Amino acid sequence: MKKSFGALDIAHDFISRHVSHGDICIDATAGRGNDTVFLAELVGEEGKVLSFDIQKEAVESTKRLLAEKKLSAEVILDSHANMDSYAEEGSVSCIVFNFGWLPGGDHSIFTKPDTSIEAIKKGLKLLKSDGIMSLCIYYGRDTGFEEKDALLSFLKILDSKECTVIVNDFVNRPNCPPISVMIMKSV
Repeated sequence: MKKSFGALDIAHDFISRHVSHGDICIDATAGRGNDTVFLAELVGEEGKVLSFDIQKEAVESTKRLLAEKKLSAEVILDSHANMDSYAEEGSVSCIVFNFGWLPGGDHSIFTKPDTSIEAIKKGLKLLKSDGIMSLCIYYGRDTGFEEKDALLSFLKILDSKECTVIVNDFVNRPNCPPISVMIMKSV
């Protein structure tokens, strides 16, 4: 029996129900590569995964993990706000975001509200009809509160005719637990 259940569990369950072999997926925040590997396993050799990060350390870590698992993905040293330069509008099945900082990395480098919201906007255009987006919002310590507030405010104004947004908040957990958000594109 599993001892805990977190935002990543919610995200991976949601993603695994919607992603199939042959799909195109984007890991917008590669980090240590765990979501890139997860997506690569789901899409198989027939699919394609694009993985972005602005930190060379994250790109190298992701490439090492992919090699260790004998999986492939295109790992790109660039901002998630530029993902529309690498994929066609309406072609992507799933986009995954983990907002915050690189686990075990420099906490002075973290995602920012302006580029994160821009990336979500571009991602929604890249998603095909019935495509999904998963956001895990990590906040706390000295960073992340401004981004969390900006993201949640932005998500509330998305057109309900174009997408459905579900926010999962662990209300009885201490110390700023991550927030899992699921977006399903309708059109």
